[in-house]
Amino acid sequence: MPHYRFIDYATQGYVALVGLLVLVCHQTGLPRWPVYVLVHGAVLLGIHGLIRFHASKPAGAILTFLRCYYPILLFSFMYSETGHLNQLFVRGYLDATLLRWDQALFGCQPSLEWMQHFPQTVVSETLYGAYFSYYVMVAGVGLALYFKQRPAFHHYLAVISVVFYGCYLVYIFLPVVGPRIFYMDIPGWTLPAGARPDWIPAFPDSVRSGFFYRVMEVIYDHFETPGAAFPSSHVAVALGTLYFSFQHFRRVRWLHLGAVVLLCLATVYCRYHYLVDVFGGIITGVALIALGNWLYARFDTSPGQSSP
Repeated sequence: MPHYRFIDYATQGYVALVGLLVLVCHQTGLPRWPVYVLVHGAVLLGIHGLIRFHASKPAGAILTFLRCYYPILLFSFMYSETGHLNQLFVRGYLDATLLRWDQALFGCQPSLEWMQHFPQTVVSETLYGAYFSYYVMVAGVGLALYFKQRPAFHHYLAVISVVFYGCYLVYIFLPVVGPRIFYMDIPGWTLPAGARPDWIPAFPDSVRSGFFYRVMEVIYDHFETPGAAFPSSHVAVALGTLYFSFQHFRRVRWLHLGAVVLLCLATVYCRYHYLVDVFGGIITGVALIALGNWLYARFDTSPGQSSP
């Protein structure tokens, strides 16, 4: 369609696919399913309207920013939605399987033990800060490319969106809560007998006193959704931002690499992910970055031009 880019097709395709899944599979238990279908339809129309409105008006800075940046503004809502839809195909959560994988591969539960071995505030704050840096990576790389290298921004947004949408689809079909399952109640569901470790350590006071611990606690209390642990989208998306950092921000690429390595450790240390989630995130990230690059090269066109 005129004025469309690959990212517009990808975003509307994801929204349409999830809406269709709700429409067809809501019998498994989604009382307000018509609301989800209507909202998805409204989002599709809203995206189309934004694109057409931008094309019909002089290119104002705010409107152009919204037209280009809108997928990033939708990511958090799409992520939150997976927590409401992840019981359409699997009843309960698959944490028992991931716990067995960690135990079999590493001989322990790293997500419970690492913090106990290194409870010092300087360690915890470094790692919680690294985990928080994920949000800075996604928005920061995007904004820097938007204002300095607009063609590279469109490439970045396309690839990062493919990574996000791929992870979100996995979460709908394969819900895994992660180690936070030991510290929260999920109405109507508990871990199967024998899956829960005998020892569930508390968070040390030295960790709880940290600034970044408190910041992440607020974020997770208000914005986290259950069932979005495997694969780790934090790891997968952080690798995507690192890929573009090495291409376009060579002065900070090694600093960025260090932050990503610390983030991978932090996902387990901070008890957000099992260790196998990290490896799943790495594999998923590499695969989806490659897919996003191929799709962008094959199908993206400047608005108003025909596809190749």
